[in-house]
Amino acid sequence: MRIIHTSDWHLGQYFYGKSRAAEHQAFMHWLLSQIEQHQVDALIVAGDIFDTGTPPSYARALYNQFVVQIQQSGCQLIILGGNHDSVSTLNESRHLLACLNTTVIPGAFESVNEHVMPFKNRQGEVCAILCGLPYLRPRDMVLSESGESSGDKQRKLGEAISDLYQSCFEQACALNATLPSPVAIVATGHLTTVGASTSESVRDIYIGSLDAFNAAQFPPADYIALGHIHRPQVVAKSEHIRYSGSPIPLSFDELSSQHETNKSVFLVEFTEGKLNSVTPLMVPLFQPMQVLKGDLASIEQQLRAFDDKHNAEQTTWLSIEVSQQDYLSDLQSRIADLTQDKAVEVLQLKRARSQRQQHIKQLDNETLSELSVSQVFARRLAQEQFDTAAQQAQLSRINQCFEQVVAEVEAERNHQETAASHVLQEANSPTITENKQLDNAQEGDQG
Repeated sequence: MRIIHTSDWHLGQYFYGKSRAAEHQAFMHWLLSQIEQHQVDALIVAGDIFDTGTPPSYARALYNQFVVQIQQSGCQLIILGGNHDSVSTLNESRHLLACLNTTVIPGAFESVNEHVMPFKNRQGEVCAILCGLPYLRPRDMVLSESGESSGDKQRKLGEAISDLYQSCFEQACALNATLPSPVAIVATGHLTTVGASTSESVRDIYIGSLDAFNAAQFPPADYIALGHIHRPQVVAKSEHIRYSGSPIPLSFDELSSQHETNKSVFLVEFTEGKLNSVTPLMVPLFQPMQVLKGDLASIEQQLRAFDDKHNAEQTTWLSIEVSQQDYLSDLQSRIADLTQDKAVEVLQLKRARSQRQQHIKQLDNETLSELSVSQVFARRLAQEQFDTAAQQAQLSRINQCFEQVVAEVEAERNHQETAASHVLQEANSPTITENKQLDNAQEGDQG
C-alpha cells in the first residue's frame, strides 16, 4: 500500500497582501499527477487545510474542487483539522464528503472508535488501519481546576493526549486482530513535538498548557504522520515519525536557498503490514521567491542578475535585509530605485538584526540633551519594522501627525512667550496716572 503524507496547506493565506491561490492551484495539479504516477492508495492531509477558521470563498472552492478531482484517481482522502482550522467549518461538509471517499476528522470525537478506521487500497482491500487524530484543543481534553500550577496543567494535558493515542492504538490493534493477516497501523497528529525545528510562520500551540509533546509518548504505530511544523523533518531520530511540512513557503525563512525550497510531501510505502520506505517527493517552487542580504552595494549587485520587467515570465517576490552601518532614512526609496526596472517585487525590507541591535545600543549611550525632538522620535521609529507598502504608508502618516503636533506645540510656546513678553513690558512701563503726574510736574517746572 502507498500513501502520501502532506500537511499545512493553509488555503486562503495572504502573504504580505499577496494571494496564494495560483500557487495552491498549481500544487494541487502537481499532487494529483503524483498520485496517479505512483498509484497512491490514500492521501493524508495532517491539519491546517485552511489558513483561518473563516476561509475566503475561493479557498473553499479550491478545497471542494480538489475533493472532486481526486475521486477520478480512486485515492482515498483523509483530512485532519489543525489549529488554524475551524471545527465547525470542516464539520459542516463532513458527512457529504464521506460519500466521495473522503474522511474528515475536524476535532476530537466523543468516542475513540470514530478516530480508528481501515485504509483501503484501490482494489477495496483493507491494507492499513488509521488512528486519525487532529489538533487536540486543551478544552476538549482536560478541565482546569482551581489552584493548579502551570506545570500541573502541562502534565495533565500531556497525559490526556498520550492516553488518547494509546486508546486509539489499542482499538486499532483489536481491529487488526480481526483481519485475515495483520496490516500496518498509521497514526496522525497536529502538534509540536520536542526538538522540532519551527519557522516564522508557525504559530505556537498549547501556549500556557503544553509547550511540546514528548515523542516517546507516541504509541508504536508503523508510521506517524504529523502536521503543524512547516519544515519537513524526522522526529526524535525515528524514521517512522515525520513532519511533512507545508507544500509552499509560508514565510521567507522557509526558503532553503535563494533559488529553491526544500518543500516536499512524503510517499510512504508498506509491504506485508510493515513500513517499507519513505520517499520525499520534492514540490516545485511555483512562485519565485528569494532572500537578498548584504549592504546596498551587494544588494545592487545581486539585483543585476534579475531580468528586466519586459523580458521575464514571472515576477520574483523578494525579502531584502540590508546590513548597513549608517542609519538610512531613505532606505525604502533607494531600494525602489534599484528595483523599478527589474521583474521583482519587494514584499519585505528590513535592516539586519545585528545592525538594529547595534544601533539601539548606540542610542542607549546618547542623552536627550544631545538630540532634537525630531531625532528622538526618529530613533524610536527605527526600532520598529515598516517593511511593506502599507506599513510605509502608515509610517508616512505617523510622521505627518508628529510634525503637526510639534508645529502646534511650537506655535503654542511662541504664543506663550509673546504674551509673557507683553506682560513684562507692561510691568516695566509707567501707568497712565504716572504719565499725567510726570507731565504736570514738567509743566510746573517750565512755569
